[in-house]
Amino acid sequence: MEIKEHMEVIGADGVHVGTVDKVEGGRIKLTKKDSGEGSHKGHHHFIDKSLVAEVEGNKVRLSANADVAVTMEQEK
Repeated sequence: MEIKEHMEVIGADGVHVGTVDKVEGGRIKLTKKDSGEGSHKGHHHFIDKSLVAEVEGNKVRLSANADVAVTMEQEK
């Protein structure tokens, strides 16, 4: 199961979560363009690799719904 750049990340509910920027350690870093608006805008979001249920084709499917899968982390 290899996660690559530009793969689409979707929640267990089928909702688009983001696009893979890269994998850092045990986390998937999403591209900034998927970071949303408001306080989330311009921040990278991360998903713990333990939430990945499967990688199929060009999609990474999570075991959690989209709204609970993402954690926000500001650029340092």
